[in-house]
Amino acid sequence: MHDINDHFDPDNFDINLSEISKIEGAASLEIKVRDKKIEDLKFSISEWKRFYTQAIQGKPAVAIPQLVARICGTCSNAHLLCSIKAIENALSILPSNQTKLLRKLLHFGLLIRDHALHLYIFALPDIYNKNSILEFDENDTVQNQLLEDTFAVKEVGNQLSIIIGGRSVHAPNPTIGGFHKLPKIDDLKNLRPKLQQIRPKIINLVEIFAKVTSVLKPRIQPSFSSLTSDDFSFLDGIMKSAAGKALSERELDKYLEAVIIPYSHARGFKLNGNLMMVGALARLNLSKQSLHPKTKIDINNYLSLFPSSNIYHNNLAQAIEILHVIDTSLDIIDRLNEIAEEKPPKITPKESVGVGIIEAPRGTLYHKYKIDSQGLVKKAEIIVPTGQNQVLMEKGIYEQTERLLLEDADKEKITLEAEKLIRAFDPCMSCASHFLQVNWR
Repeated sequence: MHDINDHFDPDNFDINLSEISKIEGAASLEIKVRDKKIEDLKFSISEWKRFYTQAIQGKPAVAIPQLVARICGTCSNAHLLCSIKAIENALSILPSNQTKLLRKLLHFGLLIRDHALHLYIFALPDIYNKNSILEFDENDTVQNQLLEDTFAVKEVGNQLSIIIGGRSVHAPNPTIGGFHKLPKIDDLKNLRPKLQQIRPKIINLVEIFAKVTSVLKPRIQPSFSSLTSDDFSFLDGIMKSAAGKALSERELDKYLEAVIIPYSHARGFKLNGNLMMVGALARLNLSKQSLHPKTKIDINNYLSLFPSSNIYHNNLAQAIEILHVIDTSLDIIDRLNEIAEEKPPKITPKESVGVGIIEAPRGTLYHKYKIDSQGLVKKAEIIVPTGQNQVLMEKGIYEQTERLLLEDADKEKITLEAEKLIRAFDPCMSCASHFLQVNWR
């Protein structure tokens, strides 16, 4: 709810903004304007630090994936797969090709559902000047179709996750080395027509976000980084930065510089001392050539926009990624004629260090575990995408607000644009629905 003062002083003013939906978790933004200049600006994340890395110390490594999946309801399967990858690397366990394909499908289900949640429910209302998707006019052909598309796309993502993982969130079936319970091939084949049906809906979504005119290009371009692979897989590849330099997975924490933000519960990060950004925009900037061939054909007109330094293109990049995920999922399902019975391997504890890196929906996710000879976790490090983007987010809000003040924008405009910019990063502070409180002084 916006509390706008009746007497507006364009040079010195206060705004109190609270209980804003269309974002994941809770955060706050404080801006102090004096003499039409920003005197102070603080963007802080207040629900990120819950001490999971301390809580799992002393626990058996085999139990860790299901524990850390509880870090986030929305991204639970990303944490699950990243943790499994870290432990497999620590214990020298090589999953079968079938397991790798099924994990891809599980992750693709998450990406479809999560990107759809952000684009349809959080970001789309901004384009149509609505507070919520619930305000869309069912009597308007376009808006009613978008409402139907929202639920159709999210449902397919959910079903893909359920078929592979056993649940759409906190999937119980994946485990170290394989699956406790394998999916049925008929269930996957039956999902194929539904994946095909939502494909034109996503092409339409790409076209909608390609027409958005909002622009924020930070004065100092951030270092974009992500996993890169020939097939844009999200789960495997080589870590690269925008400079084209490969980053060692085992030593990624050496490249990432933690930035302590006194007023935030989350650490920020820089990459080799530079502002950084992870997520769909970074992935498209670095790997657009690796998208599925059918995806590239159908959205070819928009690929020329990348590489881009416009933060708002993160939304467009997410829409393109959904299309890539659909096309790749269809290929995998077509190649799977059967699902062979496989049992997870017996696990032999050993003293080791394991690193897992994957591309979660919002960007690079990093799990690192030090395991003792009894198979217990001695030390853990988890770095999430929103933490990596936090410093740039604050910088972006500052630059955008500075520009709007020069344009004599009123409080309502400045506040709305700050929300839209934060939403463009698709941050995940926690799983709460309210995220932002702005206190202007």
